[in-house]
Formats: sequence, C-alpha cells, structure tokens
Amino acid sequence: MYEFEMIGELVGKARPRMNTRTGRAYTPTNTKLYEYSLRQWFIREYPYFVPIESRVKVTIIAYFGIPKSTSKKKAAEMLAGNISPTKKTDADNIIKIVLDAMNNFAFKDDTQVTKLEIEKKYDNTPRIYIKIEEY
Repeated sequence: MYEFEMIGELVGKARPRMNTRTGRAYTPTNTKLYEYSLRQWFIREYPYFVPIESRVKVTIIAYFGIPKSTSKKKAAEMLAGNISPTKKTDADNIIKIVLDAMNNFAFKDDTQVTKLEIEKKYDNTPRIYIKIEEY
C-alpha cells in the first residue's frame, strides 16, 4: 500500500494541445510539471517502491483552499464539510492526472485500477491525498 500527500494548489489533467506549425499534439507544460511533482512526492515517501501488479484501489481526497473573500461563517461551514467545492478542477481531471502520474511507479498501468474513490473538500492548506492499495 502507498499513501502520501502533496501540498499545493491542484492542477487537473489538461487536454492535449496542437502545435499549429508541426501539426503534432503535445501535453501542456503545467500538466507535465504537476505529474512530475506527484511522482517526486511519491518517490520521496517510497524510494524503494515496487509497482503493484494486481488489481488496484485508488483513493483521492482533493483539498481546495478557502477563497480569501469568504466570510468567517461560511469558511467555518466549509471546514466542517457542510459545503463542498463545486468549482474547477473537475473530479475526472484530478483522477486522470493522478493515474497518469502513478503509471509505472505505484502500479504497472492504470488499467489495473478497478476501484476508485474521490472526494473534494475545503481546507486551509490546499493539497492532494492519495492512497493506492491492492485488494
């Protein structure tokens, strides 16, 4: 089982872009950098990792920062879990970036993921919590 957190603002998987001169598709830089950062936080926690080879369950909790303009009353409700983030980044884009980043690291391929849980919450510290386990 692998379990770690990466502190920082969340970035969702962006669509591939097209180079108009060459006609080739490429992954946007901020997507590549976020995937690389996720891998580095993973390797920092598990330097001697062995990719899981059986079926995999992934749990993701995305913590979004509370907007500065939020009232204290509303911020308290957000921290208590009564209000959930219904803004960008979409849950499916969070899933895609995490699974792509963990390919060949936590597991051989993201086709092994057969169970998936994701939750979006508010917190004072924006971060992402990832738990990867075989089951």
